[in-house]
Amino acid sequence: MKLAVWSGPRNISTAMMYAFGNRADFAAVDEPFYAAYLALTGLQHPMRDQIMAAQSQDAADVIAALTGPVPEGRTHVYHKHMAQHMLPEIPRDWFNGMRHVFLIRHPARVVPSFAAKYDQTTLADIGFVQQAELYDQLVAEGHAPVVVDSVDIRADPEGMLRALCDEVGLEWDPAMLNWPAGAKPYDGVWADVWYGAVHGSTGFAGPEGDLPVLSGELAEMAEAALPSYEKLAAVRLRT
Repeated sequence: MKLAVWSGPRNISTAMMYAFGNRADFAAVDEPFYAAYLALTGLQHPMRDQIMAAQSQDAADVIAALTGPVPEGRTHVYHKHMAQHMLPEIPRDWFNGMRHVFLIRHPARVVPSFAAKYDQTTLADIGFVQQAELYDQLVAEGHAPVVVDSVDIRADPEGMLRALCDEVGLEWDPAMLNWPAGAKPYDGVWADVWYGAVHGSTGFAGPEGDLPVLSGELAEMAEAALPSYEKLAAVRLRT
């Protein structure tokens, strides 16, 4: 199985990658379109030069790798994707070979977390609109994408991961609940900037508290993202 998991930034996307990557039957691929996205947009993200050097900037090469053999001779592979990386210029005719999952998180949590790392944040940077658009495309093409919310996973990691495995047709593996602390061999080169907290973890963080109260531009951005989030949250997987 090739599991294409569509997230946005500052979700629990890296922890989810670690959960699946800790299974003996799974390989993991971290944000394979990042360099292509930076090349097409010209965005000056942290570590831009290193990212451009570490990955192919040609989307066709990335797609060929994603649709080719599963790495390391494993049975399955987890593809961690950022929805905002899937620009209109990037072909989507490879979607049929994947089982698609959407990982969502309330924008009131995402926006301040991302803006703290990248002070030029716009709505296009945080992936909510792109997630909703990708979801609609996949449904229209006959796919049955699964939606999971990070708040539900943090509240009940085993229950939600069991439900997700069942939904996509995987056997449950308790190895998904814990992983070794530190960097992983499949981390993207950008891990030093973005993965500090998860590198210190050995499992999912506990339940999230109340939503933060935002003001000004951050509040406006979260409000603009909310309809896209709510669209997917309405169909999210529950235990």
